[in-house]
Amino acid sequence: MLAIKLKPVGKKHQKTYRVIVAEKRSKLDGRFIDDLGWVNPHADTHNIKAEAVTQWIGKGAQPTPSVHNLLVKAGILKAPKIPVHSVAKKKKEGVA
Repeated sequence: MLAIKLKPVGKKHQKTYRVIVAEKRSKLDGRFIDDLGWVNPHADTHNIKAEAVTQWIGKGAQPTPSVHNLLVKAGILKAPKIPVHSVAKKKKEGVA
């Protein structure tokens, strides 16, 4: 199964990410099939090839939740965002 995921590149504490298409179980530093763009979270900038992303999704590639939220923010996907972090459960108050 193919996945659209983020590949970290750059120095320590200065990471940027490449948006790639790779096998879902492959390592992040491993081989990838296609390069779809880049993301810089420090400057909040990105450059993603929208045509290529829609083409890969049409072929069955699944974006990871973080990439899905990035594509929604960029306007490439028209869907609600996916919560990436789990929400802490509230403790039940004891009945007196």
